[in-house]
Amino acid sequence: MISTHPDVRGSVNESLVRAIEAAYGCAAVCHICADACLAEDMVKDLTQCIRLNLDCADICLVTAGLAARRAGSHEALIKRMLETCVEACADCAVECEKHVDLHEHCRICAEECRRCEQVCREAASTISPPRH
Repeated sequence: MISTHPDVRGSVNESLVRAIEAAYGCAAVCHICADACLAEDMVKDLTQCIRLNLDCADICLVTAGLAARRAGSHEALIKRMLETCVEACADCAVECEKHVDLHEHCRICAEECRRCEQVCREAASTISPPRH
């Protein structure tokens, strides 16, 4: 889809496309994990996990949305958002990893966050915004 945009003219950053897809997927998984945490009997013990799931989901959605709009026409902002997404995914993964022995949804979420973290790190490394 991105390659069809008139401003892109077929020149697509495939790493950025993978990051957009990973971030949208990670946001969905984080929302599901937060909802699953809320359904657990020990929900009070999962408060920080829920908060980080929601933070990560929000950051992933914004990052993917900005990157998808004309596939990163504001390169400096896209790079900063990818870097922020890396940090949010890492934070969420660390928290979810604390609960993997008890909650399968946390294991799945941690894995998805680690995947998104890596893909966004790779995409950020491909962007060299022009200096002003």
